[in-house]
Amino acid sequence: MKALFATTAALAALPVLANAQPTPGPQVTPRADQTAFRALYKELVEIDTTLSKGSCTAAAEAMGARLKAAGYPEGDVKVVVDPKYPREGSLVAVLRGSDAKSKPMLLLAHIDVVEAKREDWTRDPFKLVEENGYFYGRGTSDDKAQAAIWADTLVRLKQSGFKPKRDIKMALTCGEESEGYNGIEDLVKNHRPLVDAEFALNEGADGLLDETGKEIVLEVQAGEKVYQDFTLTTTNPGGHSSRPVADNAIYHLTAAVGRIGAYQFPTRFIDATRGYFTQMQARVPAEQAAAMKALVANVEDPEALKVLTRDAGWNSILRTTCVATMVNAGHAPNALPQRASANINCRILPGTPVDEVKAKLTELVADPAVTVTLAHEAKPVSPPPALTPAIMGPIQKNAAKQWPGVPIVPILLTGATDGVHTNAAGIPTYGVSGLFGNADGDGVHGLNERMRVKSLYDGRDFLYALVKDYAGGK
Repeated sequence: MKALFATTAALAALPVLANAQPTPGPQVTPRADQTAFRALYKELVEIDTTLSKGSCTAAAEAMGARLKAAGYPEGDVKVVVDPKYPREGSLVAVLRGSDAKSKPMLLLAHIDVVEAKREDWTRDPFKLVEENGYFYGRGTSDDKAQAAIWADTLVRLKQSGFKPKRDIKMALTCGEESEGYNGIEDLVKNHRPLVDAEFALNEGADGLLDETGKEIVLEVQAGEKVYQDFTLTTTNPGGHSSRPVADNAIYHLTAAVGRIGAYQFPTRFIDATRGYFTQMQARVPAEQAAAMKALVANVEDPEALKVLTRDAGWNSILRTTCVATMVNAGHAPNALPQRASANINCRILPGTPVDEVKAKLTELVADPAVTVTLAHEAKPVSPPPALTPAIMGPIQKNAAKQWPGVPIVPILLTGATDGVHTNAAGIPTYGVSGLFGNADGDGVHGLNERMRVKSLYDGRDFLYALVKDYAGGK
């Protein structure tokens, strides 16, 4: 799942484009190498990789065939398939480095896509259509754009004779868009040598265009909140509703939910959020800018928080949040409830143990009649990666060449990507794509998903140069 522009809250004055009729993108006359890339991109987009009827394995095999045709030996290109999930295979590949002491880097992207019904779309979602400066189709943005760029990057590096200092590994995986089997989770647990790396580059951050199509902000994602549901449950003997008593399951539950709703978890910075509020000071109104400056000096500043947490997005990146999302109670309209339960959905700041949040919820419930349990297996604790000069330097250098003067803004992702698994496994993972889009999200997860043609080609050039800088060599 791609980020939907964390900076948009600060740029709310921008007109939002209509999803069906976006402002036409600039016309591009592709170079010869871009034409070859377009063919790879088209092949990947047109392979259906939905969970219901598609095959990630087929897409992995197709991209693997392209690598082998470019000169990669069989042993350096593998399609990994769990026998229980034959259609959900992943492609892993490596361009060998010259220095065994240099730790590898990993290029990560998912190739599965959200479901798309032909009858709902203006165009066939599994045919790449180029129209008015955009590519249309399911996955054109999320996440086959970056997956295609990674595969193309390995092809270009091999064909150019580039010799990296460190190994450049690539993993194109399945399962990011659905519950159940997850390719990168399987790889880090059961095939770690194939993907082990000093750091990884992934989706999770993009760039933002204004209403004229000008690039105005480039995001770099360094950390994502952990999704976790908890269940509050209370039971009671019940009885006839004509003889009510104070000991009522619904009353116990609603009181507990109310106490959770009234609580605000403490605010905390990670590198990404400190950097975000530092960079955004020059791009927001004066009152918000002053509050951001005060907050950077003291993340608990009450007056600054009063101003900034009015915005739900900013509030969410500053603290763990827990909210009631579902309630189920009672069994008959004329009977006292025998059971009442509620789902509490938490988005936990990276590095915070799930058990710590569970303990806080139990404390807030403050009622022995109400239990707090995990609604599903605990998600892995995902520590935020550090925004070091070694990571940010090449991004700043190459972004300045590609988009002079465009600011780089670090973000914390409040949703989730496959980076939650690699970060938890000790592989610091950064969201960086160089793919600029519109404030409306360009149909990601919705109808008529699209990618601006110029954005795709520019992002490809940016990421190719970035990978070379990180890899070293010549």
